[in-house]
Amino acid sequence: MNFSKYDGNIHPDEWINDIQTHNSLWDADHERILKDISFTIFKNMNKRKLQSLKYVPERKGGDTSKFISTFRKLCYNAEINDLKEQKKYLFKSLPNNHFDYISSEFYKKMKNVNSTNELIKEFEDIILEESNLIRNESIVALKHVATEKYLSSISNLRYKTGSKSQSSEPDPNSLWKIQFNKEFATYADTSITLQHIKSNNSLGITYYHGRYYEINYYKSPVTEHTEVCCGGNDVNWEFNHSKLKNHQGYLKSNDIINLSIKKTYDNNADVFLRSHDVQFTIGNDTFQEVVCHNERLGGNDEWCIELIHEVNIF
Repeated sequence: MNFSKYDGNIHPDEWINDIQTHNSLWDADHERILKDISFTIFKNMNKRKLQSLKYVPERKGGDTSKFISTFRKLCYNAEINDLKEQKKYLFKSLPNNHFDYISSEFYKKMKNVNSTNELIKEFEDIILEESNLIRNESIVALKHVATEKYLSSISNLRYKTGSKSQSSEPDPNSLWKIQFNKEFATYADTSITLQHIKSNNSLGITYYHGRYYEINYYKSPVTEHTEVCCGGNDVNWEFNHSKLKNHQGYLKSNDIINLSIKKTYDNNADVFLRSHDVQFTIGNDTFQEVVCHNERLGGNDEWCIELIHEVNIF
């Protein structure tokens, strides 16, 4: 059986595999091919492709599976088997933004990788973590851990007293745009706002001028704690990990957090977002109250932040 001459368009091993079962002289053919200038050109071409390969995150339309397949194929074709060299090419393919999460985590986690398979697994783990990070203007939901109900706001749902704009908690109005002044929210040094998607109002607390010009904050008529509303005066929240003291790093989906806000006109006193089994009734409907308080933190102050990847509010 006759076979076409090796033309340098595929790796010699692939070409040999096609003829191996039919040609008893394949070892000799393989030796000749390795000396062929076509194979040298083929390897150099694949090295150049590796040098220009760029990873595009999935949130920007990239395909991680296809990227990894291409990367491994190019390494194979270029006969790059040295792990350090593979790491170098993979790192060069990542976004070159100094503050990019993928690049910074790659640098930290790849030091102790000892095989190509481990390299790919660690890379995939970084991509998975990156997809769960909370970014500026991400859409999120806040689930109260103890009751598993979502922080919600419903148009025209009002207390009969107080500021008449209390936030309440059935679903489907539980989508919020989280905003801060950098790409990622980091523990200990990030202030956030939570803008309700449907109303465009921000979650906060509200103050008013009293009879003698003193400034007071509206209180819940049910518990006397500070009332929480959409459209408040103070709207900048801080967050801490509820389980890990002095936790560092980035805020990500499914973190359990405590949320606090400062009372601007009460010596910047911190009060914490709480929900509980205290209920109030408006018309024929019963709702679970959400307030701010300055008491000891407990289970009713824990919120699970969930990143919403697809939004359909209509």
